[in-house]
Amino acid sequence: MSSSEGPLRPGTSTTEITLVTGDRYCVRGDSKSVERIVLDAARGSIMQLAWLVEAETGKDLAVNPHHVVILRAADS
Repeated sequence: MSSSEGPLRPGTSTTEITLVTGDRYCVRGDSKSVERIVLDAARGSIMQLAWLVEAETGKDLAVNPHHVVILRAADS
């Protein structure tokens, strides 16, 4: 996923991520693919971040995978 993909297109899947702080982010991708990104980062090197793309802005978002508490499919 890259910020060069531009604005969110109609019909694109999005997932809401909730962190331990209570912050919520809506990111591009279906819940299974976002889960895979988070799990891969958690299993990677120490302090590896999960890189995602915010659905509304198209900007890159780096999340500490150990702070993710909820993944939920969001309306697209």
